[in-house]
Amino acid sequence: MDIREELKKGRLILDGSMGTMLQTRGLAPGELPERWNITHPEEIIRIHQAYFEAGSNIVCTNTFGANCLKYGEDELKAIIGAAVRNARQAAVQAKAGQNKFVALDVGPLGRLLKPYGDLDFEEAVRCFGETIRIGAACGVDLIFIETMNDSYETKAAVLAARENSRLPVFASNAYGEDGKLMTGACPAAMVALLEGLGVDALGANCSLGPEQLTGVVQELLAYASVPVLVKPNAGLPKERDGRTVYGVGAEEFAEQMRKMAEAGASLLGGCCGTTPDYIRKTVAAVRDLPWKPAEAKDRTLVSSYTRCVEIGSRPVLIGERINPTGKKRFKQALREGDTEYILQEALTQQEAGAHILDVNVGLPEVDEKAVLAHTVFELQGVTDLPLQIDTSDPAAMERALRIYNGKAMINSVNGKEESMRTVFPLVKKYGGTVVALTLDEEGIPSTAEVRIAIAEKILKRAAEYGIPSRDIVFDPLCMAVSAEPACAQVTLDTLHCLTKTMKRKTVLGVSNVSFGLPRREAVNARFLTMALENGLSAAIINPCSAEMMKSYHTYLLLHNMDENCESYIRFVQSLPAAEAPAAKGPGPEGKKEAADDITGLPRAIEKGLREQASQLAAELLQSQPPLQVVNDQIIPALDRVGRGFEKKTVYLPQLLMSAEAAKAAFEQVKKAIAASGETQRKRAKFVLATVKGDIHDIGKNIVKVLLENYGFQVIDLGRDVPPETVAETVAREEAPFCGLSALMTTTVPAMEATIRLLRQVAPACRIVVGGAVMNAEYARRIGADKYAADAMETVRYAEEMESA
Repeated sequence: MDIREELKKGRLILDGSMGTMLQTRGLAPGELPERWNITHPEEIIRIHQAYFEAGSNIVCTNTFGANCLKYGEDELKAIIGAAVRNARQAAVQAKAGQNKFVALDVGPLGRLLKPYGDLDFEEAVRCFGETIRIGAACGVDLIFIETMNDSYETKAAVLAARENSRLPVFASNAYGEDGKLMTGACPAAMVALLEGLGVDALGANCSLGPEQLTGVVQELLAYASVPVLVKPNAGLPKERDGRTVYGVGAEEFAEQMRKMAEAGASLLGGCCGTTPDYIRKTVAAVRDLPWKPAEAKDRTLVSSYTRCVEIGSRPVLIGERINPTGKKRFKQALREGDTEYILQEALTQQEAGAHILDVNVGLPEVDEKAVLAHTVFELQGVTDLPLQIDTSDPAAMERALRIYNGKAMINSVNGKEESMRTVFPLVKKYGGTVVALTLDEEGIPSTAEVRIAIAEKILKRAAEYGIPSRDIVFDPLCMAVSAEPACAQVTLDTLHCLTKTMKRKTVLGVSNVSFGLPRREAVNARFLTMALENGLSAAIINPCSAEMMKSYHTYLLLHNMDENCESYIRFVQSLPAAEAPAAKGPGPEGKKEAADDITGLPRAIEKGLREQASQLAAELLQSQPPLQVVNDQIIPALDRVGRGFEKKTVYLPQLLMSAEAAKAAFEQVKKAIAASGETQRKRAKFVLATVKGDIHDIGKNIVKVLLENYGFQVIDLGRDVPPETVAETVAREEAPFCGLSALMTTTVPAMEATIRLLRQVAPACRIVVGGAVMNAEYARRIGADKYAADAMETVRYAEEMESA
C-alpha cells in the first residue's frame, strides 16, 4: 500500500501522544523514551496497538529524539530498528480492519541553525539523513517530520528525507499563540517552502490545543494544494497530584477536531496529552462527514523565513540594487569582499518599500558560487524579505537555493532546451518561483506572437518536470528604445497577452527600456505605469527612485488597491520636505518604523550589522567613556529591539542578529575598559540548564545570549543536566537566579525534581522556567518563581528582581 494513494481516497486518522502514554506506564523523569523500544518493547507495542484499535491509520514510531546528536551509531540503529519492529508487530496484533501504516517519527535536533545558532545547515541535513536512512532500511511506510519550530531546520529535515529515501514525506510545525513559528514563519510561508520541497502533506502539531490552532489551520488550508494535517495538544498542561494533565477532555477535543475536518483538514490526530480515547472519539466525531480531496490553489508564492509574498494579488516590487550591472561601487564591494555594503543596500531597499530583493553577484573575477551563497546567507541575517536568486551559473544557483531559508524566486530559465534541462530539475528539488524569459536559441523575438509561443513551450516543459504553472512567472523582455524604437510596444503587447488572455503571472526589468537616454527615471516611471496597466504582476525596479515609487503608489491608489489611501499618504509624507511639506512619517507600505530614523551604532545594532557595530563602537570610544557608550547607545538599541520582539513586530532571528551586533560592540567596550582601568559593572549570576533527559537547548541558548548582552554573568550547564548538578552549581556560585528549560512532556517531571532540590539547597534563588510544554499556571504548581514565554521576558524579570 502507498500512503499517497490513500490520501486520494479519503480522510486518514493519525495517532496520539507517545510521551503521555509512556509517563502513565512509568517512564522515569529524565529517562530517554526512545530506549524503551529495546528495554520495554511490550509496552511500546501495546501503545501502538491501542492507537490502531482506536482507529488510527498511521502510527509514528517511538523515535522522536532518535538522532546522532543524542545516540551513538550502533545504539541509534538498534533503537530505530526496534521501534519499527514494535510498530509493525502492533499492526499485526491490532483487532482493527482499517489500512495501517508505520511512519518514522523525526523530531527536531534541539539546536538552532546558523546564522542564529551554532549548527551548520549541512550538518543538520547529515544528522537527519542518518536517522532517515536507518528508518527507510527498516521498512517504514513514510517519514513524519514533526514539531519543527524553525523553518530552516524543517527544510534540512525534508531535504534529508528526499535525499536519503524515496518515501512519502509529511511535515508538521509547532506554531505559537501568535500563529507563527518560534523563528517567525507564518503558515503561508511554510506552505510555500514545504510545497516547493515536494512534501506529500503538511500541517501543525503540538504547542496549542485544537481551538487555539484553528486560525493556523485555516491559513494552511487557504494556501495549501496538498493535504493538511493537524495534531493538537489536549489543551494546556497542568499539574495535579504530581501528574501532568491537560485542560481539554476527549469529548471536547473530538468536537473541535470535527470542526477541523469540516474546514478541510485531511489528516487528524493528537499530540501532547492525547490518548487512544481521544483518537477513538475523534474517529466517531468525523465518521459521518463527507470528504473532498485537497484542491490545487492557483497562488504564486515566494517566501523568506518569516513572510510570504504572493505574486498576482497586487503588484510586487523587486529591488534591483544588489546587482553589479552599471554599479561601480557595488563591483568594488564584490571584489573586496565588502559584505557590509551589500547588506546596507538590502536594508535601504527594504526601508524604501521593496517586497523582494534581487541578488546578483556575477563578476568574471569572483567565485560566483561561493560569493552568491555567502551573500544569500548573510542577507538572511539582516532582512526578512524574500530573495530572488539571479544567476546564469547552475552551480551557483543550486548552492544558493540549497541554503536559502524559504521559497526563492529564481532568475531565470528561458526557452532554450539546455536552460530548461539545467534549471527545472533544481526548481523541482529545492522549490522556487522561476522567472521564465521569452527567448530561445534564436534570441529575443521581434514579435509578441513568437514570445507567446516560447512561453507556451516553457509551460509544457515545466509540466513534464512536475512544476506547476503557478510557479512560472514570465518575463516578456524589454529592450532599450534608444536602439529599437518599437520594442517597448512589443513588450507591452506580449505582457497584455500573457496576463489578460493566458492569465499568467509576469515580471519585468523596467529600467532596461531607458538605456542610452538622458533623464532615464522619467522614462522608467512612465513605462512602469504602462506595464502595470497591461497587467504586470511584479516589477524589478530601484525602490529608492522617487519617480518610480510615485508611479507605483498612484497606480495602487487609482485602481482601488490602497485602502483609505493610506499607502499613498504614507509615501508622500516620506518624501523630502521640498516635495512634501508634511512631517516625515513611516515609509512606503508601512514597512518603515520610527526606529529607521536612528543612525550610527544604534542602527547597526538594530539591523544586526556586526562589522559595522564593531567599527562604530570603536570610533565612539575615541571620544566617549566606555560606560557612556554602553548606557547611551548599546542598551537603548537592545531595548528597542526587545520591545519590538515583545510586540511581535520583531522576530527571533532579528533579535539574535541584533544581539550578535551588540556583542561585537561590547567587545570594543571591553578593550577600552581594560585600557582605561575603569571597572565594568558585573550583574548577578544566572545559572542556566536544560533539564535531565532533554537535549533541546535552543530556548536556553537564546536566553543566554540576551542575558550576557545585558551584563548578567551566565553559567551555562548545557542540556540533559541532572537536578543534583544544577543545585550544586547554584549553591556553590551563590547565584540569585536559575533558568530551567524543557521542551518535551516527558522531561517536565525532571524540571519539577530540579526545582524541589533547589528549594532545599538554595531557597533564596529565583527560578525561571520556560519551554514549549510550560505555561504560567503549570510553573506555579511545580514551584517556579516565574514562567517566561520568551527570552526577553527572562531578561526583564532578572532586571526587575535585581533592582528590587
